[in-house]
Amino acid sequence: MAEATVDSKVTVEDAGPSRKKLSIEIPAAAVDEKLVDSLDMISVEAALPGFRKGRAPRRLVEKRFGDAVKNEAKQQLVASAYQQAIEEHKLQVIGEPFSETIEEIELEEGKPLVFEVEVEVVPEFDVPNIDGIDVKKPVPEVTDDMVKGEIDKVLINEGELEERDTPEPGDYLTGHGIMTTADGEEIHNIEGAVIQIPPKDKDGKGMILGVMVDDLAKQLKKPKPGDTATIKVKGPENHEVEKIRDQDLTVTFEVTRIDRIIPAELGDVVARFGLASEEQMTEMVRSRLNERALVQQQSVMRQQVAKHLLDNVEIALPERLSAAQSQRLLERRRMELMYRGVDPMQIEEHIAELRAASTEAAQRELKLFFILSKIGDDMEVKVEEAEINGRIAQMAMERGERPEKLRQELIQSRQVQQIYQQLREHKTLDAILTKANFTEMTPEEFNEAMKEDTGS
Repeated sequence: MAEATVDSKVTVEDAGPSRKKLSIEIPAAAVDEKLVDSLDMISVEAALPGFRKGRAPRRLVEKRFGDAVKNEAKQQLVASAYQQAIEEHKLQVIGEPFSETIEEIELEEGKPLVFEVEVEVVPEFDVPNIDGIDVKKPVPEVTDDMVKGEIDKVLINEGELEERDTPEPGDYLTGHGIMTTADGEEIHNIEGAVIQIPPKDKDGKGMILGVMVDDLAKQLKKPKPGDTATIKVKGPENHEVEKIRDQDLTVTFEVTRIDRIIPAELGDVVARFGLASEEQMTEMVRSRLNERALVQQQSVMRQQVAKHLLDNVEIALPERLSAAQSQRLLERRRMELMYRGVDPMQIEEHIAELRAASTEAAQRELKLFFILSKIGDDMEVKVEEAEINGRIAQMAMERGERPEKLRQELIQSRQVQQIYQQLREHKTLDAILTKANFTEMTPEEFNEAMKEDTGS
């Protein structure tokens, strides 16, 4: 049965950038009617000692269940009035509503129910002219060195772990990781956690339990199995876990084993993949890199359009990203990196870097999300189920997985919506690119031109 509408008095005010405060008053008559209906309903089902089901005196039912009835009635009235207010005022709400008053309010017979709630809403802004944007178009190029580098990665991925007694840069530590805040609250407690001692080219920077640590190598040192390392780090201000944000964190990591990846022999990998020769392996890798180069070409052109939009659109964003927004941004970036064929370990490092990014960088990501969503609506961009399946198949090929396996993983982690969102954003950017002015150039010329544009 649909919830009856409530004749509420609603006032909507600005509560900050992209935030609205709703002041809602539900009249006393509606409160009394709801209380009577709720009590009547529970009276029919109530079973009190000495009385048959539904036959207990109303005053006893009210005494026994009164508080529960009032609380349930309050929740239903609030939910109905809130939803009605959102629809009547045509608010495009993002995330969950927030209120500091609802929990303390008690429903009283003969009195109106008055409460306030704040919501984040889709910001209002104007879209600039998107015709004729100047875009640099690098010509895809796959060199022999790139092919060799990709084959080296395959050999590492197909390699075996060699257990070590003492770790060196690049080795992997498996152990028990515990993350706590300064007041001792436990955030993570993970058996079998894996961290890599930062390779020499990382200048000591590395990731532990999803957080980047600038001096991880220095703090970690070279622990042996049975040793416990203690790492101190400041929680990123935009972390999707609220309890980690801006907190002084301590991670203890008890090492259980040390491993080094020993790359496989090329001949063994050729046989393992069922290929006829090393030359066929080389051609297979070159073909994959050519496909990836086309993806990268399209990606860098989309990035130029995105930068143009970011530079030419003014949006008043929420002052502080919510945890839900941070989570969406991270998943959005993860899907983009998977699409571009980035190694899974590198993806998690990128995600950790994004967590540590400044508020300004995170808000640019959120700003772009709103811009592309609005342009997509204006251009009536649609995404079909077949396109989602095709994108998953493409990502699975890059990861060396079966499409159905990756699809199931995405469904279980509730990330299929992110695939849809990524496709819609890409199709929106590609639609804008059809109207762009292109300048073709070599990869070297493109890199030099981008350096000049960024002033680096």
